Amino acid sequence: MSFKEKIIKEKLPSHLAIIMDGNGRWAKMRGEHRIVGHQNGVEAVRQTVEGAAELGISYLTLYAFSTENWNRPQDEVLGLMSLLVEAIENETPTLMKNNVRLKAIGNLNSLPEEVREKLNGTINTTSVNTGLTLVLALSYSSRWEIVNAVKMIADKVADGEMSSEDIDDSIFENHLTTAGIPDPELMIRTSGETRISNFLLWQLAYAELYFTELFWPDFDKEELYKALYNYQNRERRFGKTSEQLTDN
Repeated sequence: MSFKEKIIKEKLPSHLAIIMDGNGRWAKMRGEHRIVGHQNGVEAVRQTVEGAAELGISYLTLYAFSTENWNRPQDEVLGLMSLLVEAIENETPTLMKNNVRLKAIGNLNSLPEEVREKLNGTINTTSVNTGLTLVLALSYSSRWEIVNAVKMIADKVADGEMSSEDIDDSIFENHLTTAGIPDPELMIRTSGETRISNFLLWQLAYAELYFTELFWPDFDKEELYKALYNYQNRERRFGKTSEQLTDN
């Protein structure tokens, strides 16, 4: 029996976040250049987006490129940027077919102009869709995001638009790049690494974490269903006791 058949749709997370890790090691094991791993990772993205859309998940955030990734060898960065442009262009019809809306978070101004143009074009084209919202984290760093939010709030306090007494969780969240998007309930990371690597540090406060040894190019729909089934068999208490949850 497929894990998909075991999933209870009413207990799915509304927001799933994924750190797509292991493309380079997948390629190295096969004697290929790292960019070949990234190319094969595109199929895993396609399967994951389709799987999430079919299940009715509302938000899927993929950690596609971190600010730290700029420090990688130049040929890999350039290859990644070229692949990103190609993937965005090629996948737009599929996004439209599956009623998927694209959004992006991160320091997008640091991306090459061609990437920004393709990205904005697909964001505008898919803005009419009403199904899954696919959020790409590009040139993203959670620490950058938090510092940026603090600066914006500080400017508003200095300009008299708000008082420091007004600042609460809601105000802070509305100044993050994820404003208007619910926090993830489940975060998946592939490749056997067990850390969150500067990804959605504020938003993942109460998320369940799921780690798999699989490299990202080997992640498919069945692996997605497996992770979601595992999530559904966990008890989410949010600081309460099991007895309190039962009483409710």
